Amino acid sequence: MGLACCREAPVDFAAEIELSHFSLLRSVGKGAFGKVRVVQHRGTHQIYALKYINKAKCTKMKAVDNIIQERKLLEEIQNNFVCNMRYAFQDDENLFMVIDLMLGGDLRFHLDRMGFFTEPMVRFIMAEISCALDYLHSKDIVHRDIKPDNILLDEHGHAHLTDFNIAVHARPGKLLHAVAGSMAYMAPEILSKRGYHCAIDWWSLGVVGYELLYGKRPFRARSNEQLTQAILYGDLLFPDQPGNLISHEGMHCLRALIDRDPDKRLGATATGGHAVLQQHAFFRSLPWPQVVSKQATPVFVPDSRKANFDATHELEELLLEDNPLRVKPRKKKKD
Repeated sequence: MGLACCREAPVDFAAEIELSHFSLLRSVGKGAFGKVRVVQHRGTHQIYALKYINKAKCTKMKAVDNIIQERKLLEEIQNNFVCNMRYAFQDDENLFMVIDLMLGGDLRFHLDRMGFFTEPMVRFIMAEISCALDYLHSKDIVHRDIKPDNILLDEHGHAHLTDFNIAVHARPGKLLHAVAGSMAYMAPEILSKRGYHCAIDWWSLGVVGYELLYGKRPFRARSNEQLTQAILYGDLLFPDQPGNLISHEGMHCLRALIDRDPDKRLGATATGGHAVLQQHAFFRSLPWPQVVSKQATPVFVPDSRKANFDATHELEELLLEDNPLRVKPRKKKKD
């Protein structure tokens, strides 16, 4: 009799999807608008990442439009190199998005521990993310926040783009003007406020490639004002890297991506798009049909024996969270 109070109530999987359909596992991340937790569907036993956003906090931060836009975008995209959304629902306190789980961790996690990636690793990762960008841009979607933190690896080492919180639809022939993204990865046309389109994502990919190879970003400063000036006018320099030799083809590729003229930038529609990028000397050796179909063998494979994320997120959820996530019955609407 004493055990009866601890027995879980049966779950009606035929009903509309809700939090009770999932077993809550460990916390693995958090962002400006929400947190991420590993969950398991109690019917299919499939493992996912659950992103949940507190409604009150979202409203207070005036982020409602961002969250709605992210959900709408995720509903219309499905790609091998994107963390795809599988379910979306809400309760009285939170909004939930159930997304593909990537057990390999994000590039920031690995960069912090490794210091830098080898050129073959970077070439493969950049190639797979270029496929994601080609897909998004074909649908006139600009991601606007390409950075190591938003590139996740699955257990096999394949790269996937995530976090569409500030992604936006761009109308053909019409420039965007809102300043959005992480400043260190922003293209100069965003900061100069002269208007931009999909080409900004290729600049950001170049900055990511540089950072993975050298362990530091190409433009650095002590203040946002100085960083803006560096991105707009600073020289793109390639430091000596005794532990990681970079080929001339690799440096040329980065220069072509980190080009201040969006109409000359590698990957941009004006320069021939993804097809021309594939033929660049840095990428030419890759088996592109296999890369595009996700059949190519990754160069870097995360250690499956380790947790490829920061364990402090789980500690914070356990020790510091005033209102930790739990299944709660939703209040019935009044007639």
